[in-house]
Amino acid sequence: MKNFYSQFDFQSDQLFEALTSDEKKIVRDSMEPLIIKKGGLLFYEEGVPTGIFQIKKGKAKKFKRGFSGVEQIFYIYTTGDVLGYHALFGEERYQDSCEALEDLEVNFIAKDVFFQLLLDIPALQRTFIKNIGHEFGVLANIIAVLAQKNLNARLAINLLILKNRFRKHDKESGIDLTREDLANIIGTSPESLGRSLKQFKDEGIIAVDKRVIYIKNTEQIFQLLNIENGLNE
Repeated sequence: MKNFYSQFDFQSDQLFEALTSDEKKIVRDSMEPLIIKKGGLLFYEEGVPTGIFQIKKGKAKKFKRGFSGVEQIFYIYTTGDVLGYHALFGEERYQDSCEALEDLEVNFIAKDVFFQLLLDIPALQRTFIKNIGHEFGVLANIIAVLAQKNLNARLAINLLILKNRFRKHDKESGIDLTREDLANIIGTSPESLGRSLKQFKDEGIIAVDKRVIYIKNTEQIFQLLNIENGLNE
C-alpha cells in the first residue's frame, strides 16, 4: 500500500521541483512575501481570484460551508504547498475558502505574473496540468471515504493522512488540530468524535496530550482498515 498516502495528498509542494535552477529563480523572484494571521482568509468562497499562494511556513484549511453553516474541511495545507490556482484556470470565483490555522508566512504570485510565468516556462504549465488531474483523483478519494466508511474508519484514515502531512516538516510532531476542525474533516460532530477518540485511546491506538493526538499503534489502525502493514513509515 505504498501509494496509500498519495491517494490523499495534493502533492502541490512538488509543483516547482521539476524546474531548472534558473527557472526556480525566476519563480522565486516573482513572489511577494505576505503574513496572514491565524484565522485570516487566504481566499473565500465567491471571492475573485487575484493570484496564487505558496505556504512558506504554517498550516491552513480548505473548506466549504454547507446550507446549515457547518464547515466541511477537504484538506489541510502545510509548508511548501501551493494553492489558489484552480479558480484562475477556470476563470471563475472561488468555490471554497482557505483559512490560516496559525500565523502563516506566504509567498504570493499575482494573477498576471503567474500567467506570464506559464507562458515563459513550459515545464510549469505541464506540472500544473498534471497536478490538477491528480488533485481531482484525491478529492474523489476523499468523497468516497466520507460516503462509504463508518466513523471509526474515517477517523483512522484521516489520522494516518494528517500524521503523514505534518511529519513532512516535523517527524516528532503530533496531530495538532481543534476537535471542531478534526470533526469537520471526518464529517461528524465533536461529541461523536470525542467518543471515537476515547475508544482509540482506551485501545492503545493513540495518546492525547491536551489537544495534540499521537498515533501509538499503527498496526491496530491497519487491522481496523483491513490494510496490510505496508505503509511507508
